Amino acid sequence: MSSLVKTEWLKISRYPAFWLLTGLCILSYPGINYISLNIFKKIVKKESAAGQVISMFLGEPFTFPEVWRTTAYFSSWFIFIPAVLVIMLITNEYTYRTSRQNIIDGWSRQQFILAKMVDVLMVSVLVTLLYSVVALVIGITNTKSPSPDIWGKSYHVFLFALQTFSQLSLAFMIGLLVRKSFIALAIFLFYAMVAEPIAVNFLRYDVKNDLGRFFPFEISDRVLPPPAFMGMIDEKAYQLALDSVKYHTFYTVLLIIGTWSINYWIYTKRDL
Repeated sequence: MSSLVKTEWLKISRYPAFWLLTGLCILSYPGINYISLNIFKKIVKKESAAGQVISMFLGEPFTFPEVWRTTAYFSSWFIFIPAVLVIMLITNEYTYRTSRQNIIDGWSRQQFILAKMVDVLMVSVLVTLLYSVVALVIGITNTKSPSPDIWGKSYHVFLFALQTFSQLSLAFMIGLLVRKSFIALAIFLFYAMVAEPIAVNFLRYDVKNDLGRFFPFEISDRVLPPPAFMGMIDEKAYQLALDSVKYHTFYTVLLIIGTWSINYWIYTKRDL
């Protein structure tokens, strides 16, 4: 296992795109939460009656323990950045024929897929660590008095990691199927950001059927509920979102197992 990890790190570290996209993650994850925090502060600082009502309505989403949920929700909007990296990691294997060379050098196909899964896992861990640091910094700087429940909702770290690994695994599968980076990226971005959201909302609001919850990206999207203040907009829908977290956590685990089973089957059956 250690030799697989070392080999994969040597590959990854030589891709300029890896460092570029890592830099974008480092900027975007704190950035979206900093923007959200500034908007929140501008709203609650208004001294008018309307400002005070809005302040009561929003609560304290950027203090402990609620900050874990709030930052997880906003950070999940940028999952497409590490997904681009994952797609490039697998498509480059075909572009530069390193996949074939690994097999010639003695790797089994099972070892190759395991190495790629480790790649996706490493990216997921890095992204999760970044989110965790952002949540801690924002929570520490915005919690006015010592909170007795700092870690109360830190389980969102696990939920965020699960969602990230699931969606990056799907991105990997698209890259493995298509093998052309530009086409794979186009398919991923169109499906994840346009086609599936439209289909999910069409089924929910027009057909009055929530079958969209079983779509690949929607399954893990529902692992992270929206911030608590959004429950004020539609309390019933928010409560349903909270209640569905445990089910979608289970569905997401099944989806990950299914995704990597398909990845393994594709790679073992395909000619190099």
